[in-house]
Amino acid sequence: MLASRRPTTSSTWQFVILIVVVMFTGLSQGLLLPLLTIFLERMGVPSDVNGLNATALYVGVFGMMFLVERILIKVGYKRMLLGGMIVVTVALGLFPLFPSIGVWFVLRIIVGMGDSALHYATQLWAVSVSPANRRGRNISLYGMAYGVGFSFGPLGINLLKISDAAPFIAIVCMFLVVIMIVWWKLPSQQADAVHGAERPEKRYRRSYQWAWFALLPPLLYGYMEASMNSNFPIYALRIGLEQHWISYLLPFFGIGGLILQLPLGMLSDRVNRKAVLISCGLLGGGGFFLIPLVGDNPWAILVLFMLVGGLVGSFFSLGLAYAADILPRAYLPSSNVIASIHFSIGSIVGPNLGGLGIEYVSIGSMFYLLGMWYILFSLLGFRFRGKIRETAS
Repeated sequence: MLASRRPTTSSTWQFVILIVVVMFTGLSQGLLLPLLTIFLERMGVPSDVNGLNATALYVGVFGMMFLVERILIKVGYKRMLLGGMIVVTVALGLFPLFPSIGVWFVLRIIVGMGDSALHYATQLWAVSVSPANRRGRNISLYGMAYGVGFSFGPLGINLLKISDAAPFIAIVCMFLVVIMIVWWKLPSQQADAVHGAERPEKRYRRSYQWAWFALLPPLLYGYMEASMNSNFPIYALRIGLEQHWISYLLPFFGIGGLILQLPLGMLSDRVNRKAVLISCGLLGGGGFFLIPLVGDNPWAILVLFMLVGGLVGSFFSLGLAYAADILPRAYLPSSNVIASIHFSIGSIVGPNLGGLGIEYVSIGSMFYLLGMWYILFSLLGFRFRGKIRETAS
């Protein structure tokens, strides 16, 4: 058979392919969010309805997380990854064909579900092929790949000069190429950590019991990312910054995360992952408190954004790596489900809580809240034992 003649792909190359997948996933999300906002603005849709339409993506991600573990058990890594990519590709291709806010709301939910499935499969697969002494580095590379893709995604807006459909056609073609690579090069294998009778009972409760501290960083990361993207433009305009500074400053928060993500991951491999998380939380939290103090000085904000973004931009990946250190292998799929649900909850709560604070407490309250959450997280870390299970890999 044709499949039997395919060359065996080493674990290193499997990881590289997974990195490519998540980079293109970030690229599609980084393009889709501003692109649809532009189209809806052209259609005369009110800004509040425009924002509500964007939350459909997180609704899809959140809802799918309750199904992904069972799907993975039935179909395995490769089929789940391919299924998620195909769903996203088809949905992206349908956007320019049905320019309707109602249809786009549904399509965004579908994209969120597909993204949720492929992220879950790639995260867990990346952890499973990474040796313990390089787990932090590899998961940091995973996070960097998504960040790079997300950052470069908006550049696809320039394709609108060709036609409104051009950005969608470009990203669909890219996904088709990656789908072929995954289908041809990645091996078909079951998620052995959760297959059949090996699935432990009370795995979600025990995951919380043993690794609750390691599962908090995805919640903080989702809260921070969504709050910064949604609330900082309001903050900047109210303190008197010119509009163009908003587009210049926000990327530097992500750039700081990209610069320090790999060094922090490698440091956590060599020293203590819990200590790295606590230190970054304390320093990053303090940095958030400093941002309102520099007022409307854009250069000071830029420097603080890079420093704070570098410190807390690795929280999601470091949390996953720390959970993988603590939990037995059979609990990793459940912990990834919890991490993704936490990220979704944080993404929904962050903008709303930050907006309420700006409106009814003070202009700088969004940063005070962020600083308080990260410092509180670090203080909780001193109470967490983090004993590694004997059966963990």
